[in-house]
Amino acid sequence: MRDLPLSGGPLVLDGGLSTQLAAQGCDLADELWTARLLAEDQDRLREAHAAYVRAGAQVVITASYQASFEGFARRGVGRRAAARLFGDSVRLARAAGAPWVAASVGPYGAVLGGGGEYRGRYGLSVAALERFHRPRVEALVAAGPDLLALETVPDAVEAEALLRAVRGCGVPVWLSYTAAGGLTRAGQPLGEAFAVAADREEVVAVGVNCLAPDEVLGAVATARAVTGRPAVAYPNSGEGWDAGRGRWTGASGAGLIAGLAPAWADAGARLIGGCCRVGPGEIRELAAALGR
Repeated sequence: MRDLPLSGGPLVLDGGLSTQLAAQGCDLADELWTARLLAEDQDRLREAHAAYVRAGAQVVITASYQASFEGFARRGVGRRAAARLFGDSVRLARAAGAPWVAASVGPYGAVLGGGGEYRGRYGLSVAALERFHRPRVEALVAAGPDLLALETVPDAVEAEALLRAVRGCGVPVWLSYTAAGGLTRAGQPLGEAFAVAADREEVVAVGVNCLAPDEVLGAVATARAVTGRPAVAYPNSGEGWDAGRGRWTGASGAGLIAGLAPAWADAGARLIGGCCRVGPGEIRELAAALGR
């Protein structure tokens, strides 16, 4: 585990892992999504991570976003073997040459499937969500990532649960919400949602991911104003996912990220990358735009 130098210029994150895996011909139509390959084809994951490292990514996010002990159990993977797979997600990112590795802790809604991470408000208490997330956190921490990415969080209630789950874990974390129109996906003002992390000692950055690129600047400014922490920002392409038809809709704005990112850096973003539908080509342009 290495400390991230967040006091200087921004570090470049990778792009959408699923985007690169799809480009490699991987079938991700599974409740485990990218985590399916932890059990079935780890070489493809290492190749995808390496593609982003070659493009200039300094921080690589692991394939554990949609992984859960419950999901692995439904595939016949026992608890001990599942814990190894969580650890493998960190080791694969290291093996791909990533300077820093962020272990992904995705939201409860992602594990359910069906787009719940874009709605939040699951009807579960903070305590129940903490019980769900804590074993995932423990399995990832045991593999020694540089930090944890509490990402695509749709709801301040789940953010509180995640922050409780990582308390005392010994690994720094970032917290990033998915948002639209200045609100979390559950409808809370972003300023109120960011405030949940303001006094948490484990938190080294706060921000947003998986939102349209043109919404990032305002969110970064709000995160900085509320928490005083460095911001993290990694938008998607701006396209929408039609779950019923199983396809993306709308025009891609992935090519705009490199042009917009310097302003995000000026506003205080120190971890900048891409999410869904942002591939190695866009990350290469982003790294050049940020002088990395």
